[in-house]
Amino acid sequence: MGRCGWGSSPNVITGTDLVSQVLDAIRRHGMLAGGETVLVAVSGGADSIALLCCLRTLAPELGLTLHVVHVNHGLRPDAEADQAFVEELARRWGVPLSVERVAIPVGRGQSPEAAARAVRYDAFRRAAERIRASRVALGHTADDQAETVLMRILQGAGPRGLAGIPPVRGLYIRPLLEVRRHQIEAELRRLGVTWREDPTNRDPKFLRNRIRHDLLPFLAGSFHPRIIEALCRAGALTRALVTELETLAARELDRLAVSRGQEILLSLGELQGLPPGVGEEVLRQALFRLGETGPFRAWAQRTLRHLLESEDRAGQFPIGRVLLERSMGQLRLARGSPAPIPERPLPVPGSLAIPESGVVIEARAFDRAAGYRPPSGPWRVAFDRDQLNPPLSVRSRRPGDGFHPFGAPGSKTLKAFLIDAKLPRWERERLALVAAGGKIVWLVGLRRAAAAPVTPATCRLIELSAERHSSCRRSVDGVR
Repeated sequence: MGRCGWGSSPNVITGTDLVSQVLDAIRRHGMLAGGETVLVAVSGGADSIALLCCLRTLAPELGLTLHVVHVNHGLRPDAEADQAFVEELARRWGVPLSVERVAIPVGRGQSPEAAARAVRYDAFRRAAERIRASRVALGHTADDQAETVLMRILQGAGPRGLAGIPPVRGLYIRPLLEVRRHQIEAELRRLGVTWREDPTNRDPKFLRNRIRHDLLPFLAGSFHPRIIEALCRAGALTRALVTELETLAARELDRLAVSRGQEILLSLGELQGLPPGVGEEVLRQALFRLGETGPFRAWAQRTLRHLLESEDRAGQFPIGRVLLERSMGQLRLARGSPAPIPERPLPVPGSLAIPESGVVIEARAFDRAAGYRPPSGPWRVAFDRDQLNPPLSVRSRRPGDGFHPFGAPGSKTLKAFLIDAKLPRWERERLALVAAGGKIVWLVGLRRAAAAPVTPATCRLIELSAERHSSCRRSVDGVR
């Protein structure tokens, strides 16, 4: 085992104490496989110093390459002294160090603590990318876990909130999460290792500090002497149930989702047929896959529940940077609405790619041959060339558009036709329309217009066909 004191100190954390607990947690939760580059977040406090100490001890056994990151928020008078302390520690222990100086944004509806956390984690991510670290180790302890669970209870959190802090979440690992803070401090004193105290950790204006210094000691003295362990156990049991729900929801998302780039389509009926709570979790994981990784608040959970339970037929609901839309029995999650199709000329003969709707349109002109039969499907149509007003163009729908479907007695608004066709709102936006002389003659893949029909008297033809990109085929089929 490696050394953890200052410089050449002979003090070593050995097998039966803190290092053993950390190694057990690493193995039990699959935090590290061995051979990784690990970014260790060190603030200068006892917890992060002990974390670095333990990982330094374990580095030869696990084949780890360690790198320290210190985030300087610049919020306290002692911030520069904290940075200098960590710089000296990293120099003496021979661990490379990155210092991230960050500014905390003011306002934006976030508390200062939440804003500081967001920029801190962003700094961790940047540093990890820069050194190509596969893990970021954080120094949360069992006391932090108990405080979090109790704080979430007081705030009326749901199961995910009551599950507390996860040992592993994506890039982040927490090897000290099952270790008590007093044990950590006692071990550092035994080794003669010093640390920095953050005076804001005793400021009673913060709820966590009141829980730490007032409520938990009161509960331990009056009701349950092992309240920390009890809260951690409750969090672990809840987390096991949440993990089971997440596994089930991930499986259902893979089964039900129709993906197209930064867009996920889901059937409302299939979601509503899932066991209670699973449909909401499917939507939450879909949000995560689209990059919405921030804290999931109660109002967002209510939004997902409303989407699944409301009798409303349509609606738009933003959650973070993702827009959720409900229309015609379908749900769409995406970063914004579909881009409109700018009007483009359609060459005859020739081809035209329409990336906004995921199709390529081919046009050919020819003289009618004996035995020619006009196509009847929605993806290939023919017109009497002499009855079609040039030029041909492709665009998306516009307010006030009218449409006379082939075989229908008269025209109706395009909006009414598309609603009757049960096309979800977002598919109406990306639907490619072919116009001749400004008049719609074909809803690509859906219906041709009554204009310029092929009759026995037709001599010259224009035939249009469209093919969908293979990546879009399933999603277009799914809304028909």
